[in-house]
Amino acid sequence: MRRLLLALPFALLPLAVAHAAVEHDHDHEHGSLGAHEHGVGRLNASLDGETLELELDSPAMNLVGFEHAATSAADKAKVATVRAKLEKPAALVVLADGKCSLEQQELESPLFGDEPDHEDNAEDADDDGDEHHEHSEIHAHYQFRCVAPGALTELNLAPLFKAFPATRKILVQLIGPNGQQGGEVTPEAPALKF
Repeated sequence: MRRLLLALPFALLPLAVAHAAVEHDHDHEHGSLGAHEHGVGRLNASLDGETLELELDSPAMNLVGFEHAATSAADKAKVATVRAKLEKPAALVVLADGKCSLEQQELESPLFGDEPDHEDNAEDADDDGDEHHEHSEIHAHYQFRCVAPGALTELNLAPLFKAFPATRKILVQLIGPNGQQGGEVTPEAPALKF
């Protein structure tokens, strides 16, 4: 299964190259990081036999409401609340038809006390004295065992959008019994067919 997820980026490389070209143009217009867009998350999903793997990457802003290190009691409480929600993925994704149970999960973020990603920079000043603020991401990896995978016909993220209303769009790359597909889901259209 791990090999299947590792192959996903290569299988979808043409989509990524096209998306990168669009983001590159967007970067020049707005001066933002292409992979880090507030309101937009990314999800890789793979259903192989009874194993469903989900990998969610989101700017911390979408989930917590900020990206700086939590120093105040209020910020620490927000981080703890978000982490508690992410630790219950069955409440964020509708998987009931597949009779799926969580087997493994990993949560990573500088906000959770993990080491920052190599591309995350603390506030640094450039030659002009302008400050660049961190862009904190939250990464979640889940592995489910689904005893009725044939009944799992769609991936529905409606509860995730409800739990994290600042998330306005999730770009999905999915590999399932009917092959691979890419798409996007929104609060208004939160499901993608397997």
